[in-house]
Amino acid sequence: MIEAPSDLVNNGMCNEVYSLEAIEASTKKSLESTRRMLVLCEESKEAGIRTLVALDDQGEQLEGIEKGMDQINADMREAEKNLTGMEKCCGLCVLPCQKTSQFKEDEGTWKGNGDGKVVGSQPQRVIDANGAIANSGYIARITKDAREDEMEDNMQQVNQMIGNLRNMAIDMGSEIENQNRQLDTINQKATSNETRIGMANTRAGKILRAK
Repeated sequence: MIEAPSDLVNNGMCNEVYSLEAIEASTKKSLESTRRMLVLCEESKEAGIRTLVALDDQGEQLEGIEKGMDQINADMREAEKNLTGMEKCCGLCVLPCQKTSQFKEDEGTWKGNGDGKVVGSQPQRVIDANGAIANSGYIARITKDAREDEMEDNMQQVNQMIGNLRNMAIDMGSEIENQNRQLDTINQKATSNETRIGMANTRAGKILRAK
């Protein structure tokens, strides 16, 4: 029997040891990577929750501001009725040509006091096919040990978290869009109230001068 040269045997053993060490290093690195991904996803989830809570608080504040604008509008409507009565008492007859100086309410500004949350603008949740656990798994099995089991479990959790983060982003975008629309409405109402108050002050000044 012819034996293989010792140097060839030694080289083969060295190559095998090197391959095992490379596999070990790669497995350890991959495991740490999946663990970091889990931590990052968890941090992103916490940040997303804080953002949604802040947006909800901001929405309540905007709702309060808009209700305040509506109350000012209602109060000014009553004040204008009183001004009309005072004008009659003071002999200030409001002729048709003078009615143009009275405030005309824009129905479009005050129609529907909601924040614009319509059904068509609600978050559109889309279930990604990747949201389900793949039968083939996320990693290629090499060592077939507990570390690869942990990597597989980590990747499944990461995939699920990414789906949740996407839905949170959709919710944020929808809420921001609604609040921007509500801000436009508030600005319109504020401008309307400012004009209305100015015209009421002008009428009140005429009444005082007529006394």
